Amino acid sequence: MPMIRKLRFTALAVMASTLVSGTAISKDVVIHAGRLIDGLSNTPKSQVSILIKDDRIVGVEQGFLRPDGAEIVDLSKATVLPGLIDTHVHVTFEPDGRNPIVKRVTRSDLDTAIASTTYVNRVLLAGFTSVRDVGSSTGVGVALKRAINEGTIPGPRLWVAGAALGPTGGHGDAHNGMDPALENPHWSDGVIDGPDEARKTVRRLHQQGTDLIKIMPSGGVLSIGDDPNAKMMTDAEIKAVVDTAHELGMKVAAHAHGKKAIDAAIRMGVDSIEHSTFSDGESYKLYKQYGTYLVPTLLVGKYGSDLARSHPELFNPSAAAKALRVAPGMVRMAGDAHKAGVKIAFGTDTAALMPHGHNAEEFALLVKAGLTPMEAIKAATTNAADLLGASDRVGSVQSGRYADLIAVSGDPLTDVTELERVKFVMKGGKTVKSWPAN
Repeated sequence: MPMIRKLRFTALAVMASTLVSGTAISKDVVIHAGRLIDGLSNTPKSQVSILIKDDRIVGVEQGFLRPDGAEIVDLSKATVLPGLIDTHVHVTFEPDGRNPIVKRVTRSDLDTAIASTTYVNRVLLAGFTSVRDVGSSTGVGVALKRAINEGTIPGPRLWVAGAALGPTGGHGDAHNGMDPALENPHWSDGVIDGPDEARKTVRRLHQQGTDLIKIMPSGGVLSIGDDPNAKMMTDAEIKAVVDTAHELGMKVAAHAHGKKAIDAAIRMGVDSIEHSTFSDGESYKLYKQYGTYLVPTLLVGKYGSDLARSHPELFNPSAAAKALRVAPGMVRMAGDAHKAGVKIAFGTDTAALMPHGHNAEEFALLVKAGLTPMEAIKAATTNAADLLGASDRVGSVQSGRYADLIAVSGDPLTDVTELERVKFVMKGGKTVKSWPAN
C-alpha cells in the first residue's frame, strides 16, 4: 500500500475517532466495493475502498486498499449502496390474516411490543437501516427505538412519531365502528379537537420521546366509516400542530388523500404529505413552492387493491371498497408529481396491509411511475435522509456518515428489483447479514 494512502487513512481514522466518538481507536474495516452507488453521484464508481472506523465511514478511496490491521470485507463482485431508508412504516403491527377488529380488542401493548421485535429485525435484514415510524403505540415505538439504540435488539435506526393525531371520528380514532361502551386508555392518545388540544398533545408526545409528529387531516382507507376525500382537520388545528412541533425541532408528516386536505396541509407548513392520492397540478405547484416532500406509498396501494379483490373479509367494514377506489390512481399520481418536479421520498406504508421485509418492492412501482432506477434509489437514500433531517448521518456513502451499507449481486440500475434481494447488510460498522460464502 503506498505510504501516502496509508497515512491518509490513518489521519482520517484518527480524526473520525476524535470528532465522532471521542474514544480510543477500536476497529478498522475496509469494504472492497466492485461497484458503488453512493447516493450522491448519478454515476456509479468502480473498484473502491470504503474506510470505516468503529461505526462511521472515514473515507472512500479509489482502488482496493489493505491497511495494516484492518478487517477486509470483500464485496468486489457486488454493488454496494447506502443503507436504505423507508420514511413510512408502522413498526408495531403487521397483518396476520386475523380480523382487525378482533385484534383491536384482544391484543395488548405487551403483545405488540414482543411481536414488534421480530418486525424491526426483518426490516433491517431487508436492507433498510433507517426507518421513519409514522404511527404506532407511543410507548412501544419509543421503547423499540431505545432498545435498538442500546443494542438490546437488532433493528434499523428509528425516527418515531408515536400516536398519529387527528379529530374525533377521523382516520386515527380507534373508537370508529366500535361499541361506544368499549374503551381503551390508549384509543384517545391521538384524538385532538381544536388548536389547544393539538398544541398540548404535541408537547406531550415530545415529552414522551418521539422524534416527529404525524397528523391525519384527511379520512383514510383502513379506518371505519370515514371518507378519504374529506378534510377532517381545520386549518387552525393543522397550524397549531405544525407551529408547536417545529418550535420543538420536530418535523410533521401529514396523511392526506383528498386534495383539500393536501393543499391545506402544505400551506400550513407540514414537511411531508403521505399518499397524496387525489392531488393535482395546483397541488404540485404548492409542493414546489413550500419545498414539501411527497411520500407516495405505492406499495400499500398495490397490496390493498389486490387484497380487497381476493380477501375483502380481512378489511375493516367499508375499507375494501375504499381501497378499490383509492389505489388505481396512485402510480399515475406519483408520475405526474415527479414530472412536475415534486421532491419524492421513499415510503411504503409497511405494514398496513403487507408484512415487514417487503419494503423494497416499492422501487419497481416508483420506476413504473416514471422515476429512473437512480432517482428511485435516491428517493430511498439522500432524499429520505433529507426528509428525516439526518443527511449528516445517513443516506450516503461519504466521510462522517454512519457505516450503514448494503450490497446486491447485480446492477439495480439495470434491474431495480435487485434491491428486493439484498445479500449483505451492515449497520454502524457491524455486519448483520453476511455476504454469501463462495
